Amino acid sequence: MDHDDAVKVAHRCHRVLDPLHSLIYFAPETEERLTAAGLRPGRMSYFAGRSAPMGPVGPGVVAATFYNFNPELVARHIPRAWTLADPATLVAARFEAAEAALRRLLGDELADSATVAEAAELARAATAACTGDGRPLYAGHAELDWPAEPILVLWHAISLLREYRGDGHIAALVRSGLSGLEALVTHTATGRGFLPEAAKKTRGWSDEEWDAAVAKLRDEDVLDADGGLTAHGTAQREEIELDTGRSALAPWLLLGEQRCARLHELGRELSRTAVAAGAFPAGVFADR
Repeated sequence: MDHDDAVKVAHRCHRVLDPLHSLIYFAPETEERLTAAGLRPGRMSYFAGRSAPMGPVGPGVVAATFYNFNPELVARHIPRAWTLADPATLVAARFEAAEAALRRLLGDELADSATVAEAAELARAATAACTGDGRPLYAGHAELDWPAEPILVLWHAISLLREYRGDGHIAALVRSGLSGLEALVTHTATGRGFLPEAAKKTRGWSDEEWDAAVAKLRDEDVLDADGGLTAHGTAQREEIELDTGRSALAPWLLLGEQRCARLHELGRELSRTAVAAGAFPAGVFADR
């Protein structure tokens, strides 16, 4: 694969594999397992569950690595979560939740199939090219022991690939000069992310904070008077996505074109099955 083809392949593989990881944030099994481990229901499960592989870190670390959440929202749940359940217990509970959710959505026959075993082998092979340099959230997850069950090997491998790409995306946002809130505002302005009201609600930003960010971005010619992206803002977001793609190439270059195509094929089948079984609220993931 040449460089441009590799960027496209990396994006395509990310899109078909990501639902198999991201379903953990919507599955009822997640909150069931994490609250049984001691956490309070709601956002605490998300913040503590995802950051637990980094150990009992403070709210500043979680806000920095998650990037677009209001630090005040994070601080309502971290570090209190670590007084209710230790990170190792939460890591184990999250794996249990992932397996339960995947088996419910895929069915035991597919979850234990050769399709999953092959996809797991390919995805794990891809992670061998990932490094922790400048990627703290990925590095925390990469230090976890590999599970034994193929369905969890697949989930963990996709989680590593996702956090690896995500850390690179944050680096691209930092290079662009966008704060976490500004990145969220411009993402909604692309029309491919949350609507503003949903973004504010889920990420913990007030109307006043959001409006101040919008005003600043208008002054910088990133947003127009209607809140849409200007030509400059569009070019900035396009460069961020290209930068993100370039920084995520290593796993896919290692696999090579044929194995990437096979993993894409397998991942697409599995993701479509999970989505069709109700893994996400309507409209969260379009057909891939």
